[in-house]
Order: sequence, then C-alpha cells, then structure tokens
Amino acid sequence: MKVIDTEIADVKIIEPAVFGDDRGFFMETWNQKAFAENDLPTHFVQDNHSRSGQGILRGLHFQTEHTQGKLVRVTSGVVYDVAVDLRKSSPTFGRWVGVELSETNKRMLWVPEQFAHGFYVVSESADFNYKCTDFYAPEYEQSIAWDDPELGVEWPLVDGAPPILSGKDATGLPFAQAPFFS
Repeated sequence: MKVIDTEIADVKIIEPAVFGDDRGFFMETWNQKAFAENDLPTHFVQDNHSRSGQGILRGLHFQTEHTQGKLVRVTSGVVYDVAVDLRKSSPTFGRWVGVELSETNKRMLWVPEQFAHGFYVVSESADFNYKCTDFYAPEYEQSIAWDDPELGVEWPLVDGAPPILSGKDATGLPFAQAPFFS
C-alpha cells in the first residue's frame, strides 16, 4: 500500500495495492502489520456501512468523548470526504482536507481522533464503509455546520444545488461555537 501525505500531517490518503485482470480484482483494505509499519492505527472496534443517494451530505460529525479515528472508503459510487482539525494546539487547527473517494480509485482516508468528519455523495448513490477506533457514543456526538463560512469547505455540490441534510446536520453548530480539543 502507498501512504500519501495531505495538507494536514495526521490525515493520510491510503492507496492499496490492487491486483486485477479481466476476472476482477483483489486488494487488502486493512493489514495490521502494514498499518503499524506506516504509523497508522491498528486497533479498530467497530465497522460501519452506509448507503446514501446523490446530493446527501453527512457531517461534519465528531464525538467529544470516546473520540473516533476513522478509516474510510467507498465500495460503490463517489463521495467527497472531508476531515477538519479540531485540536486547538495543532498548527492546522480549523483547517480541512477534502479528498474524492470512489469505487474506481479505491483510495481510503485516515481521519484521526479529534477531527470532525463528513462526506457528500457526488454519484447517483454511494456505499460508504469505515472502521472506527472507538464505539459510537451518541450522547457525545456533535455536528458542525457543513457550510460554516469560517471553515470554508469547498463542497462539489452537484449542479450547485443545496445538499440534502438530516435534521441534526441542518442545525449544526457554527465552527466558533463548537467544542474543541486541547
């Protein structure tokens, strides 16, 4: 696998080795030894799978306790995936990284703990899979407004149409009012 740095040092793009021919392909999506050799997480406690239609935006989510690192990938479709640094002591505090993940490029993104995370579905639909380093704890979940002007995330909105949001995401906190990490 190839590990690619992003503008935020702790957020990594992971390109697995893909072996394919006219019958299909094979790839490892996680290998404890390879991840340890690349200083990536090797302990996950939960796997999640979601399916969303075009124009749906999920995020920007994080947990204030039981923070979750996430190894994310797309098995069907195309999404634009975003990680936002919420660590006040970080030189990249308040900055974001956006990466296209698709069934074609087979890329994965490592989103560390203490980052907000979200994705927007570009294709007709998308299956989104992720491994988490801690369990989901809804009582600690927060959502930052996807369109917060201070963050300025450049979402690739299909035809410029507003995204489809859950009630929770439609009332996300302004970045300046979000709880941060030290």
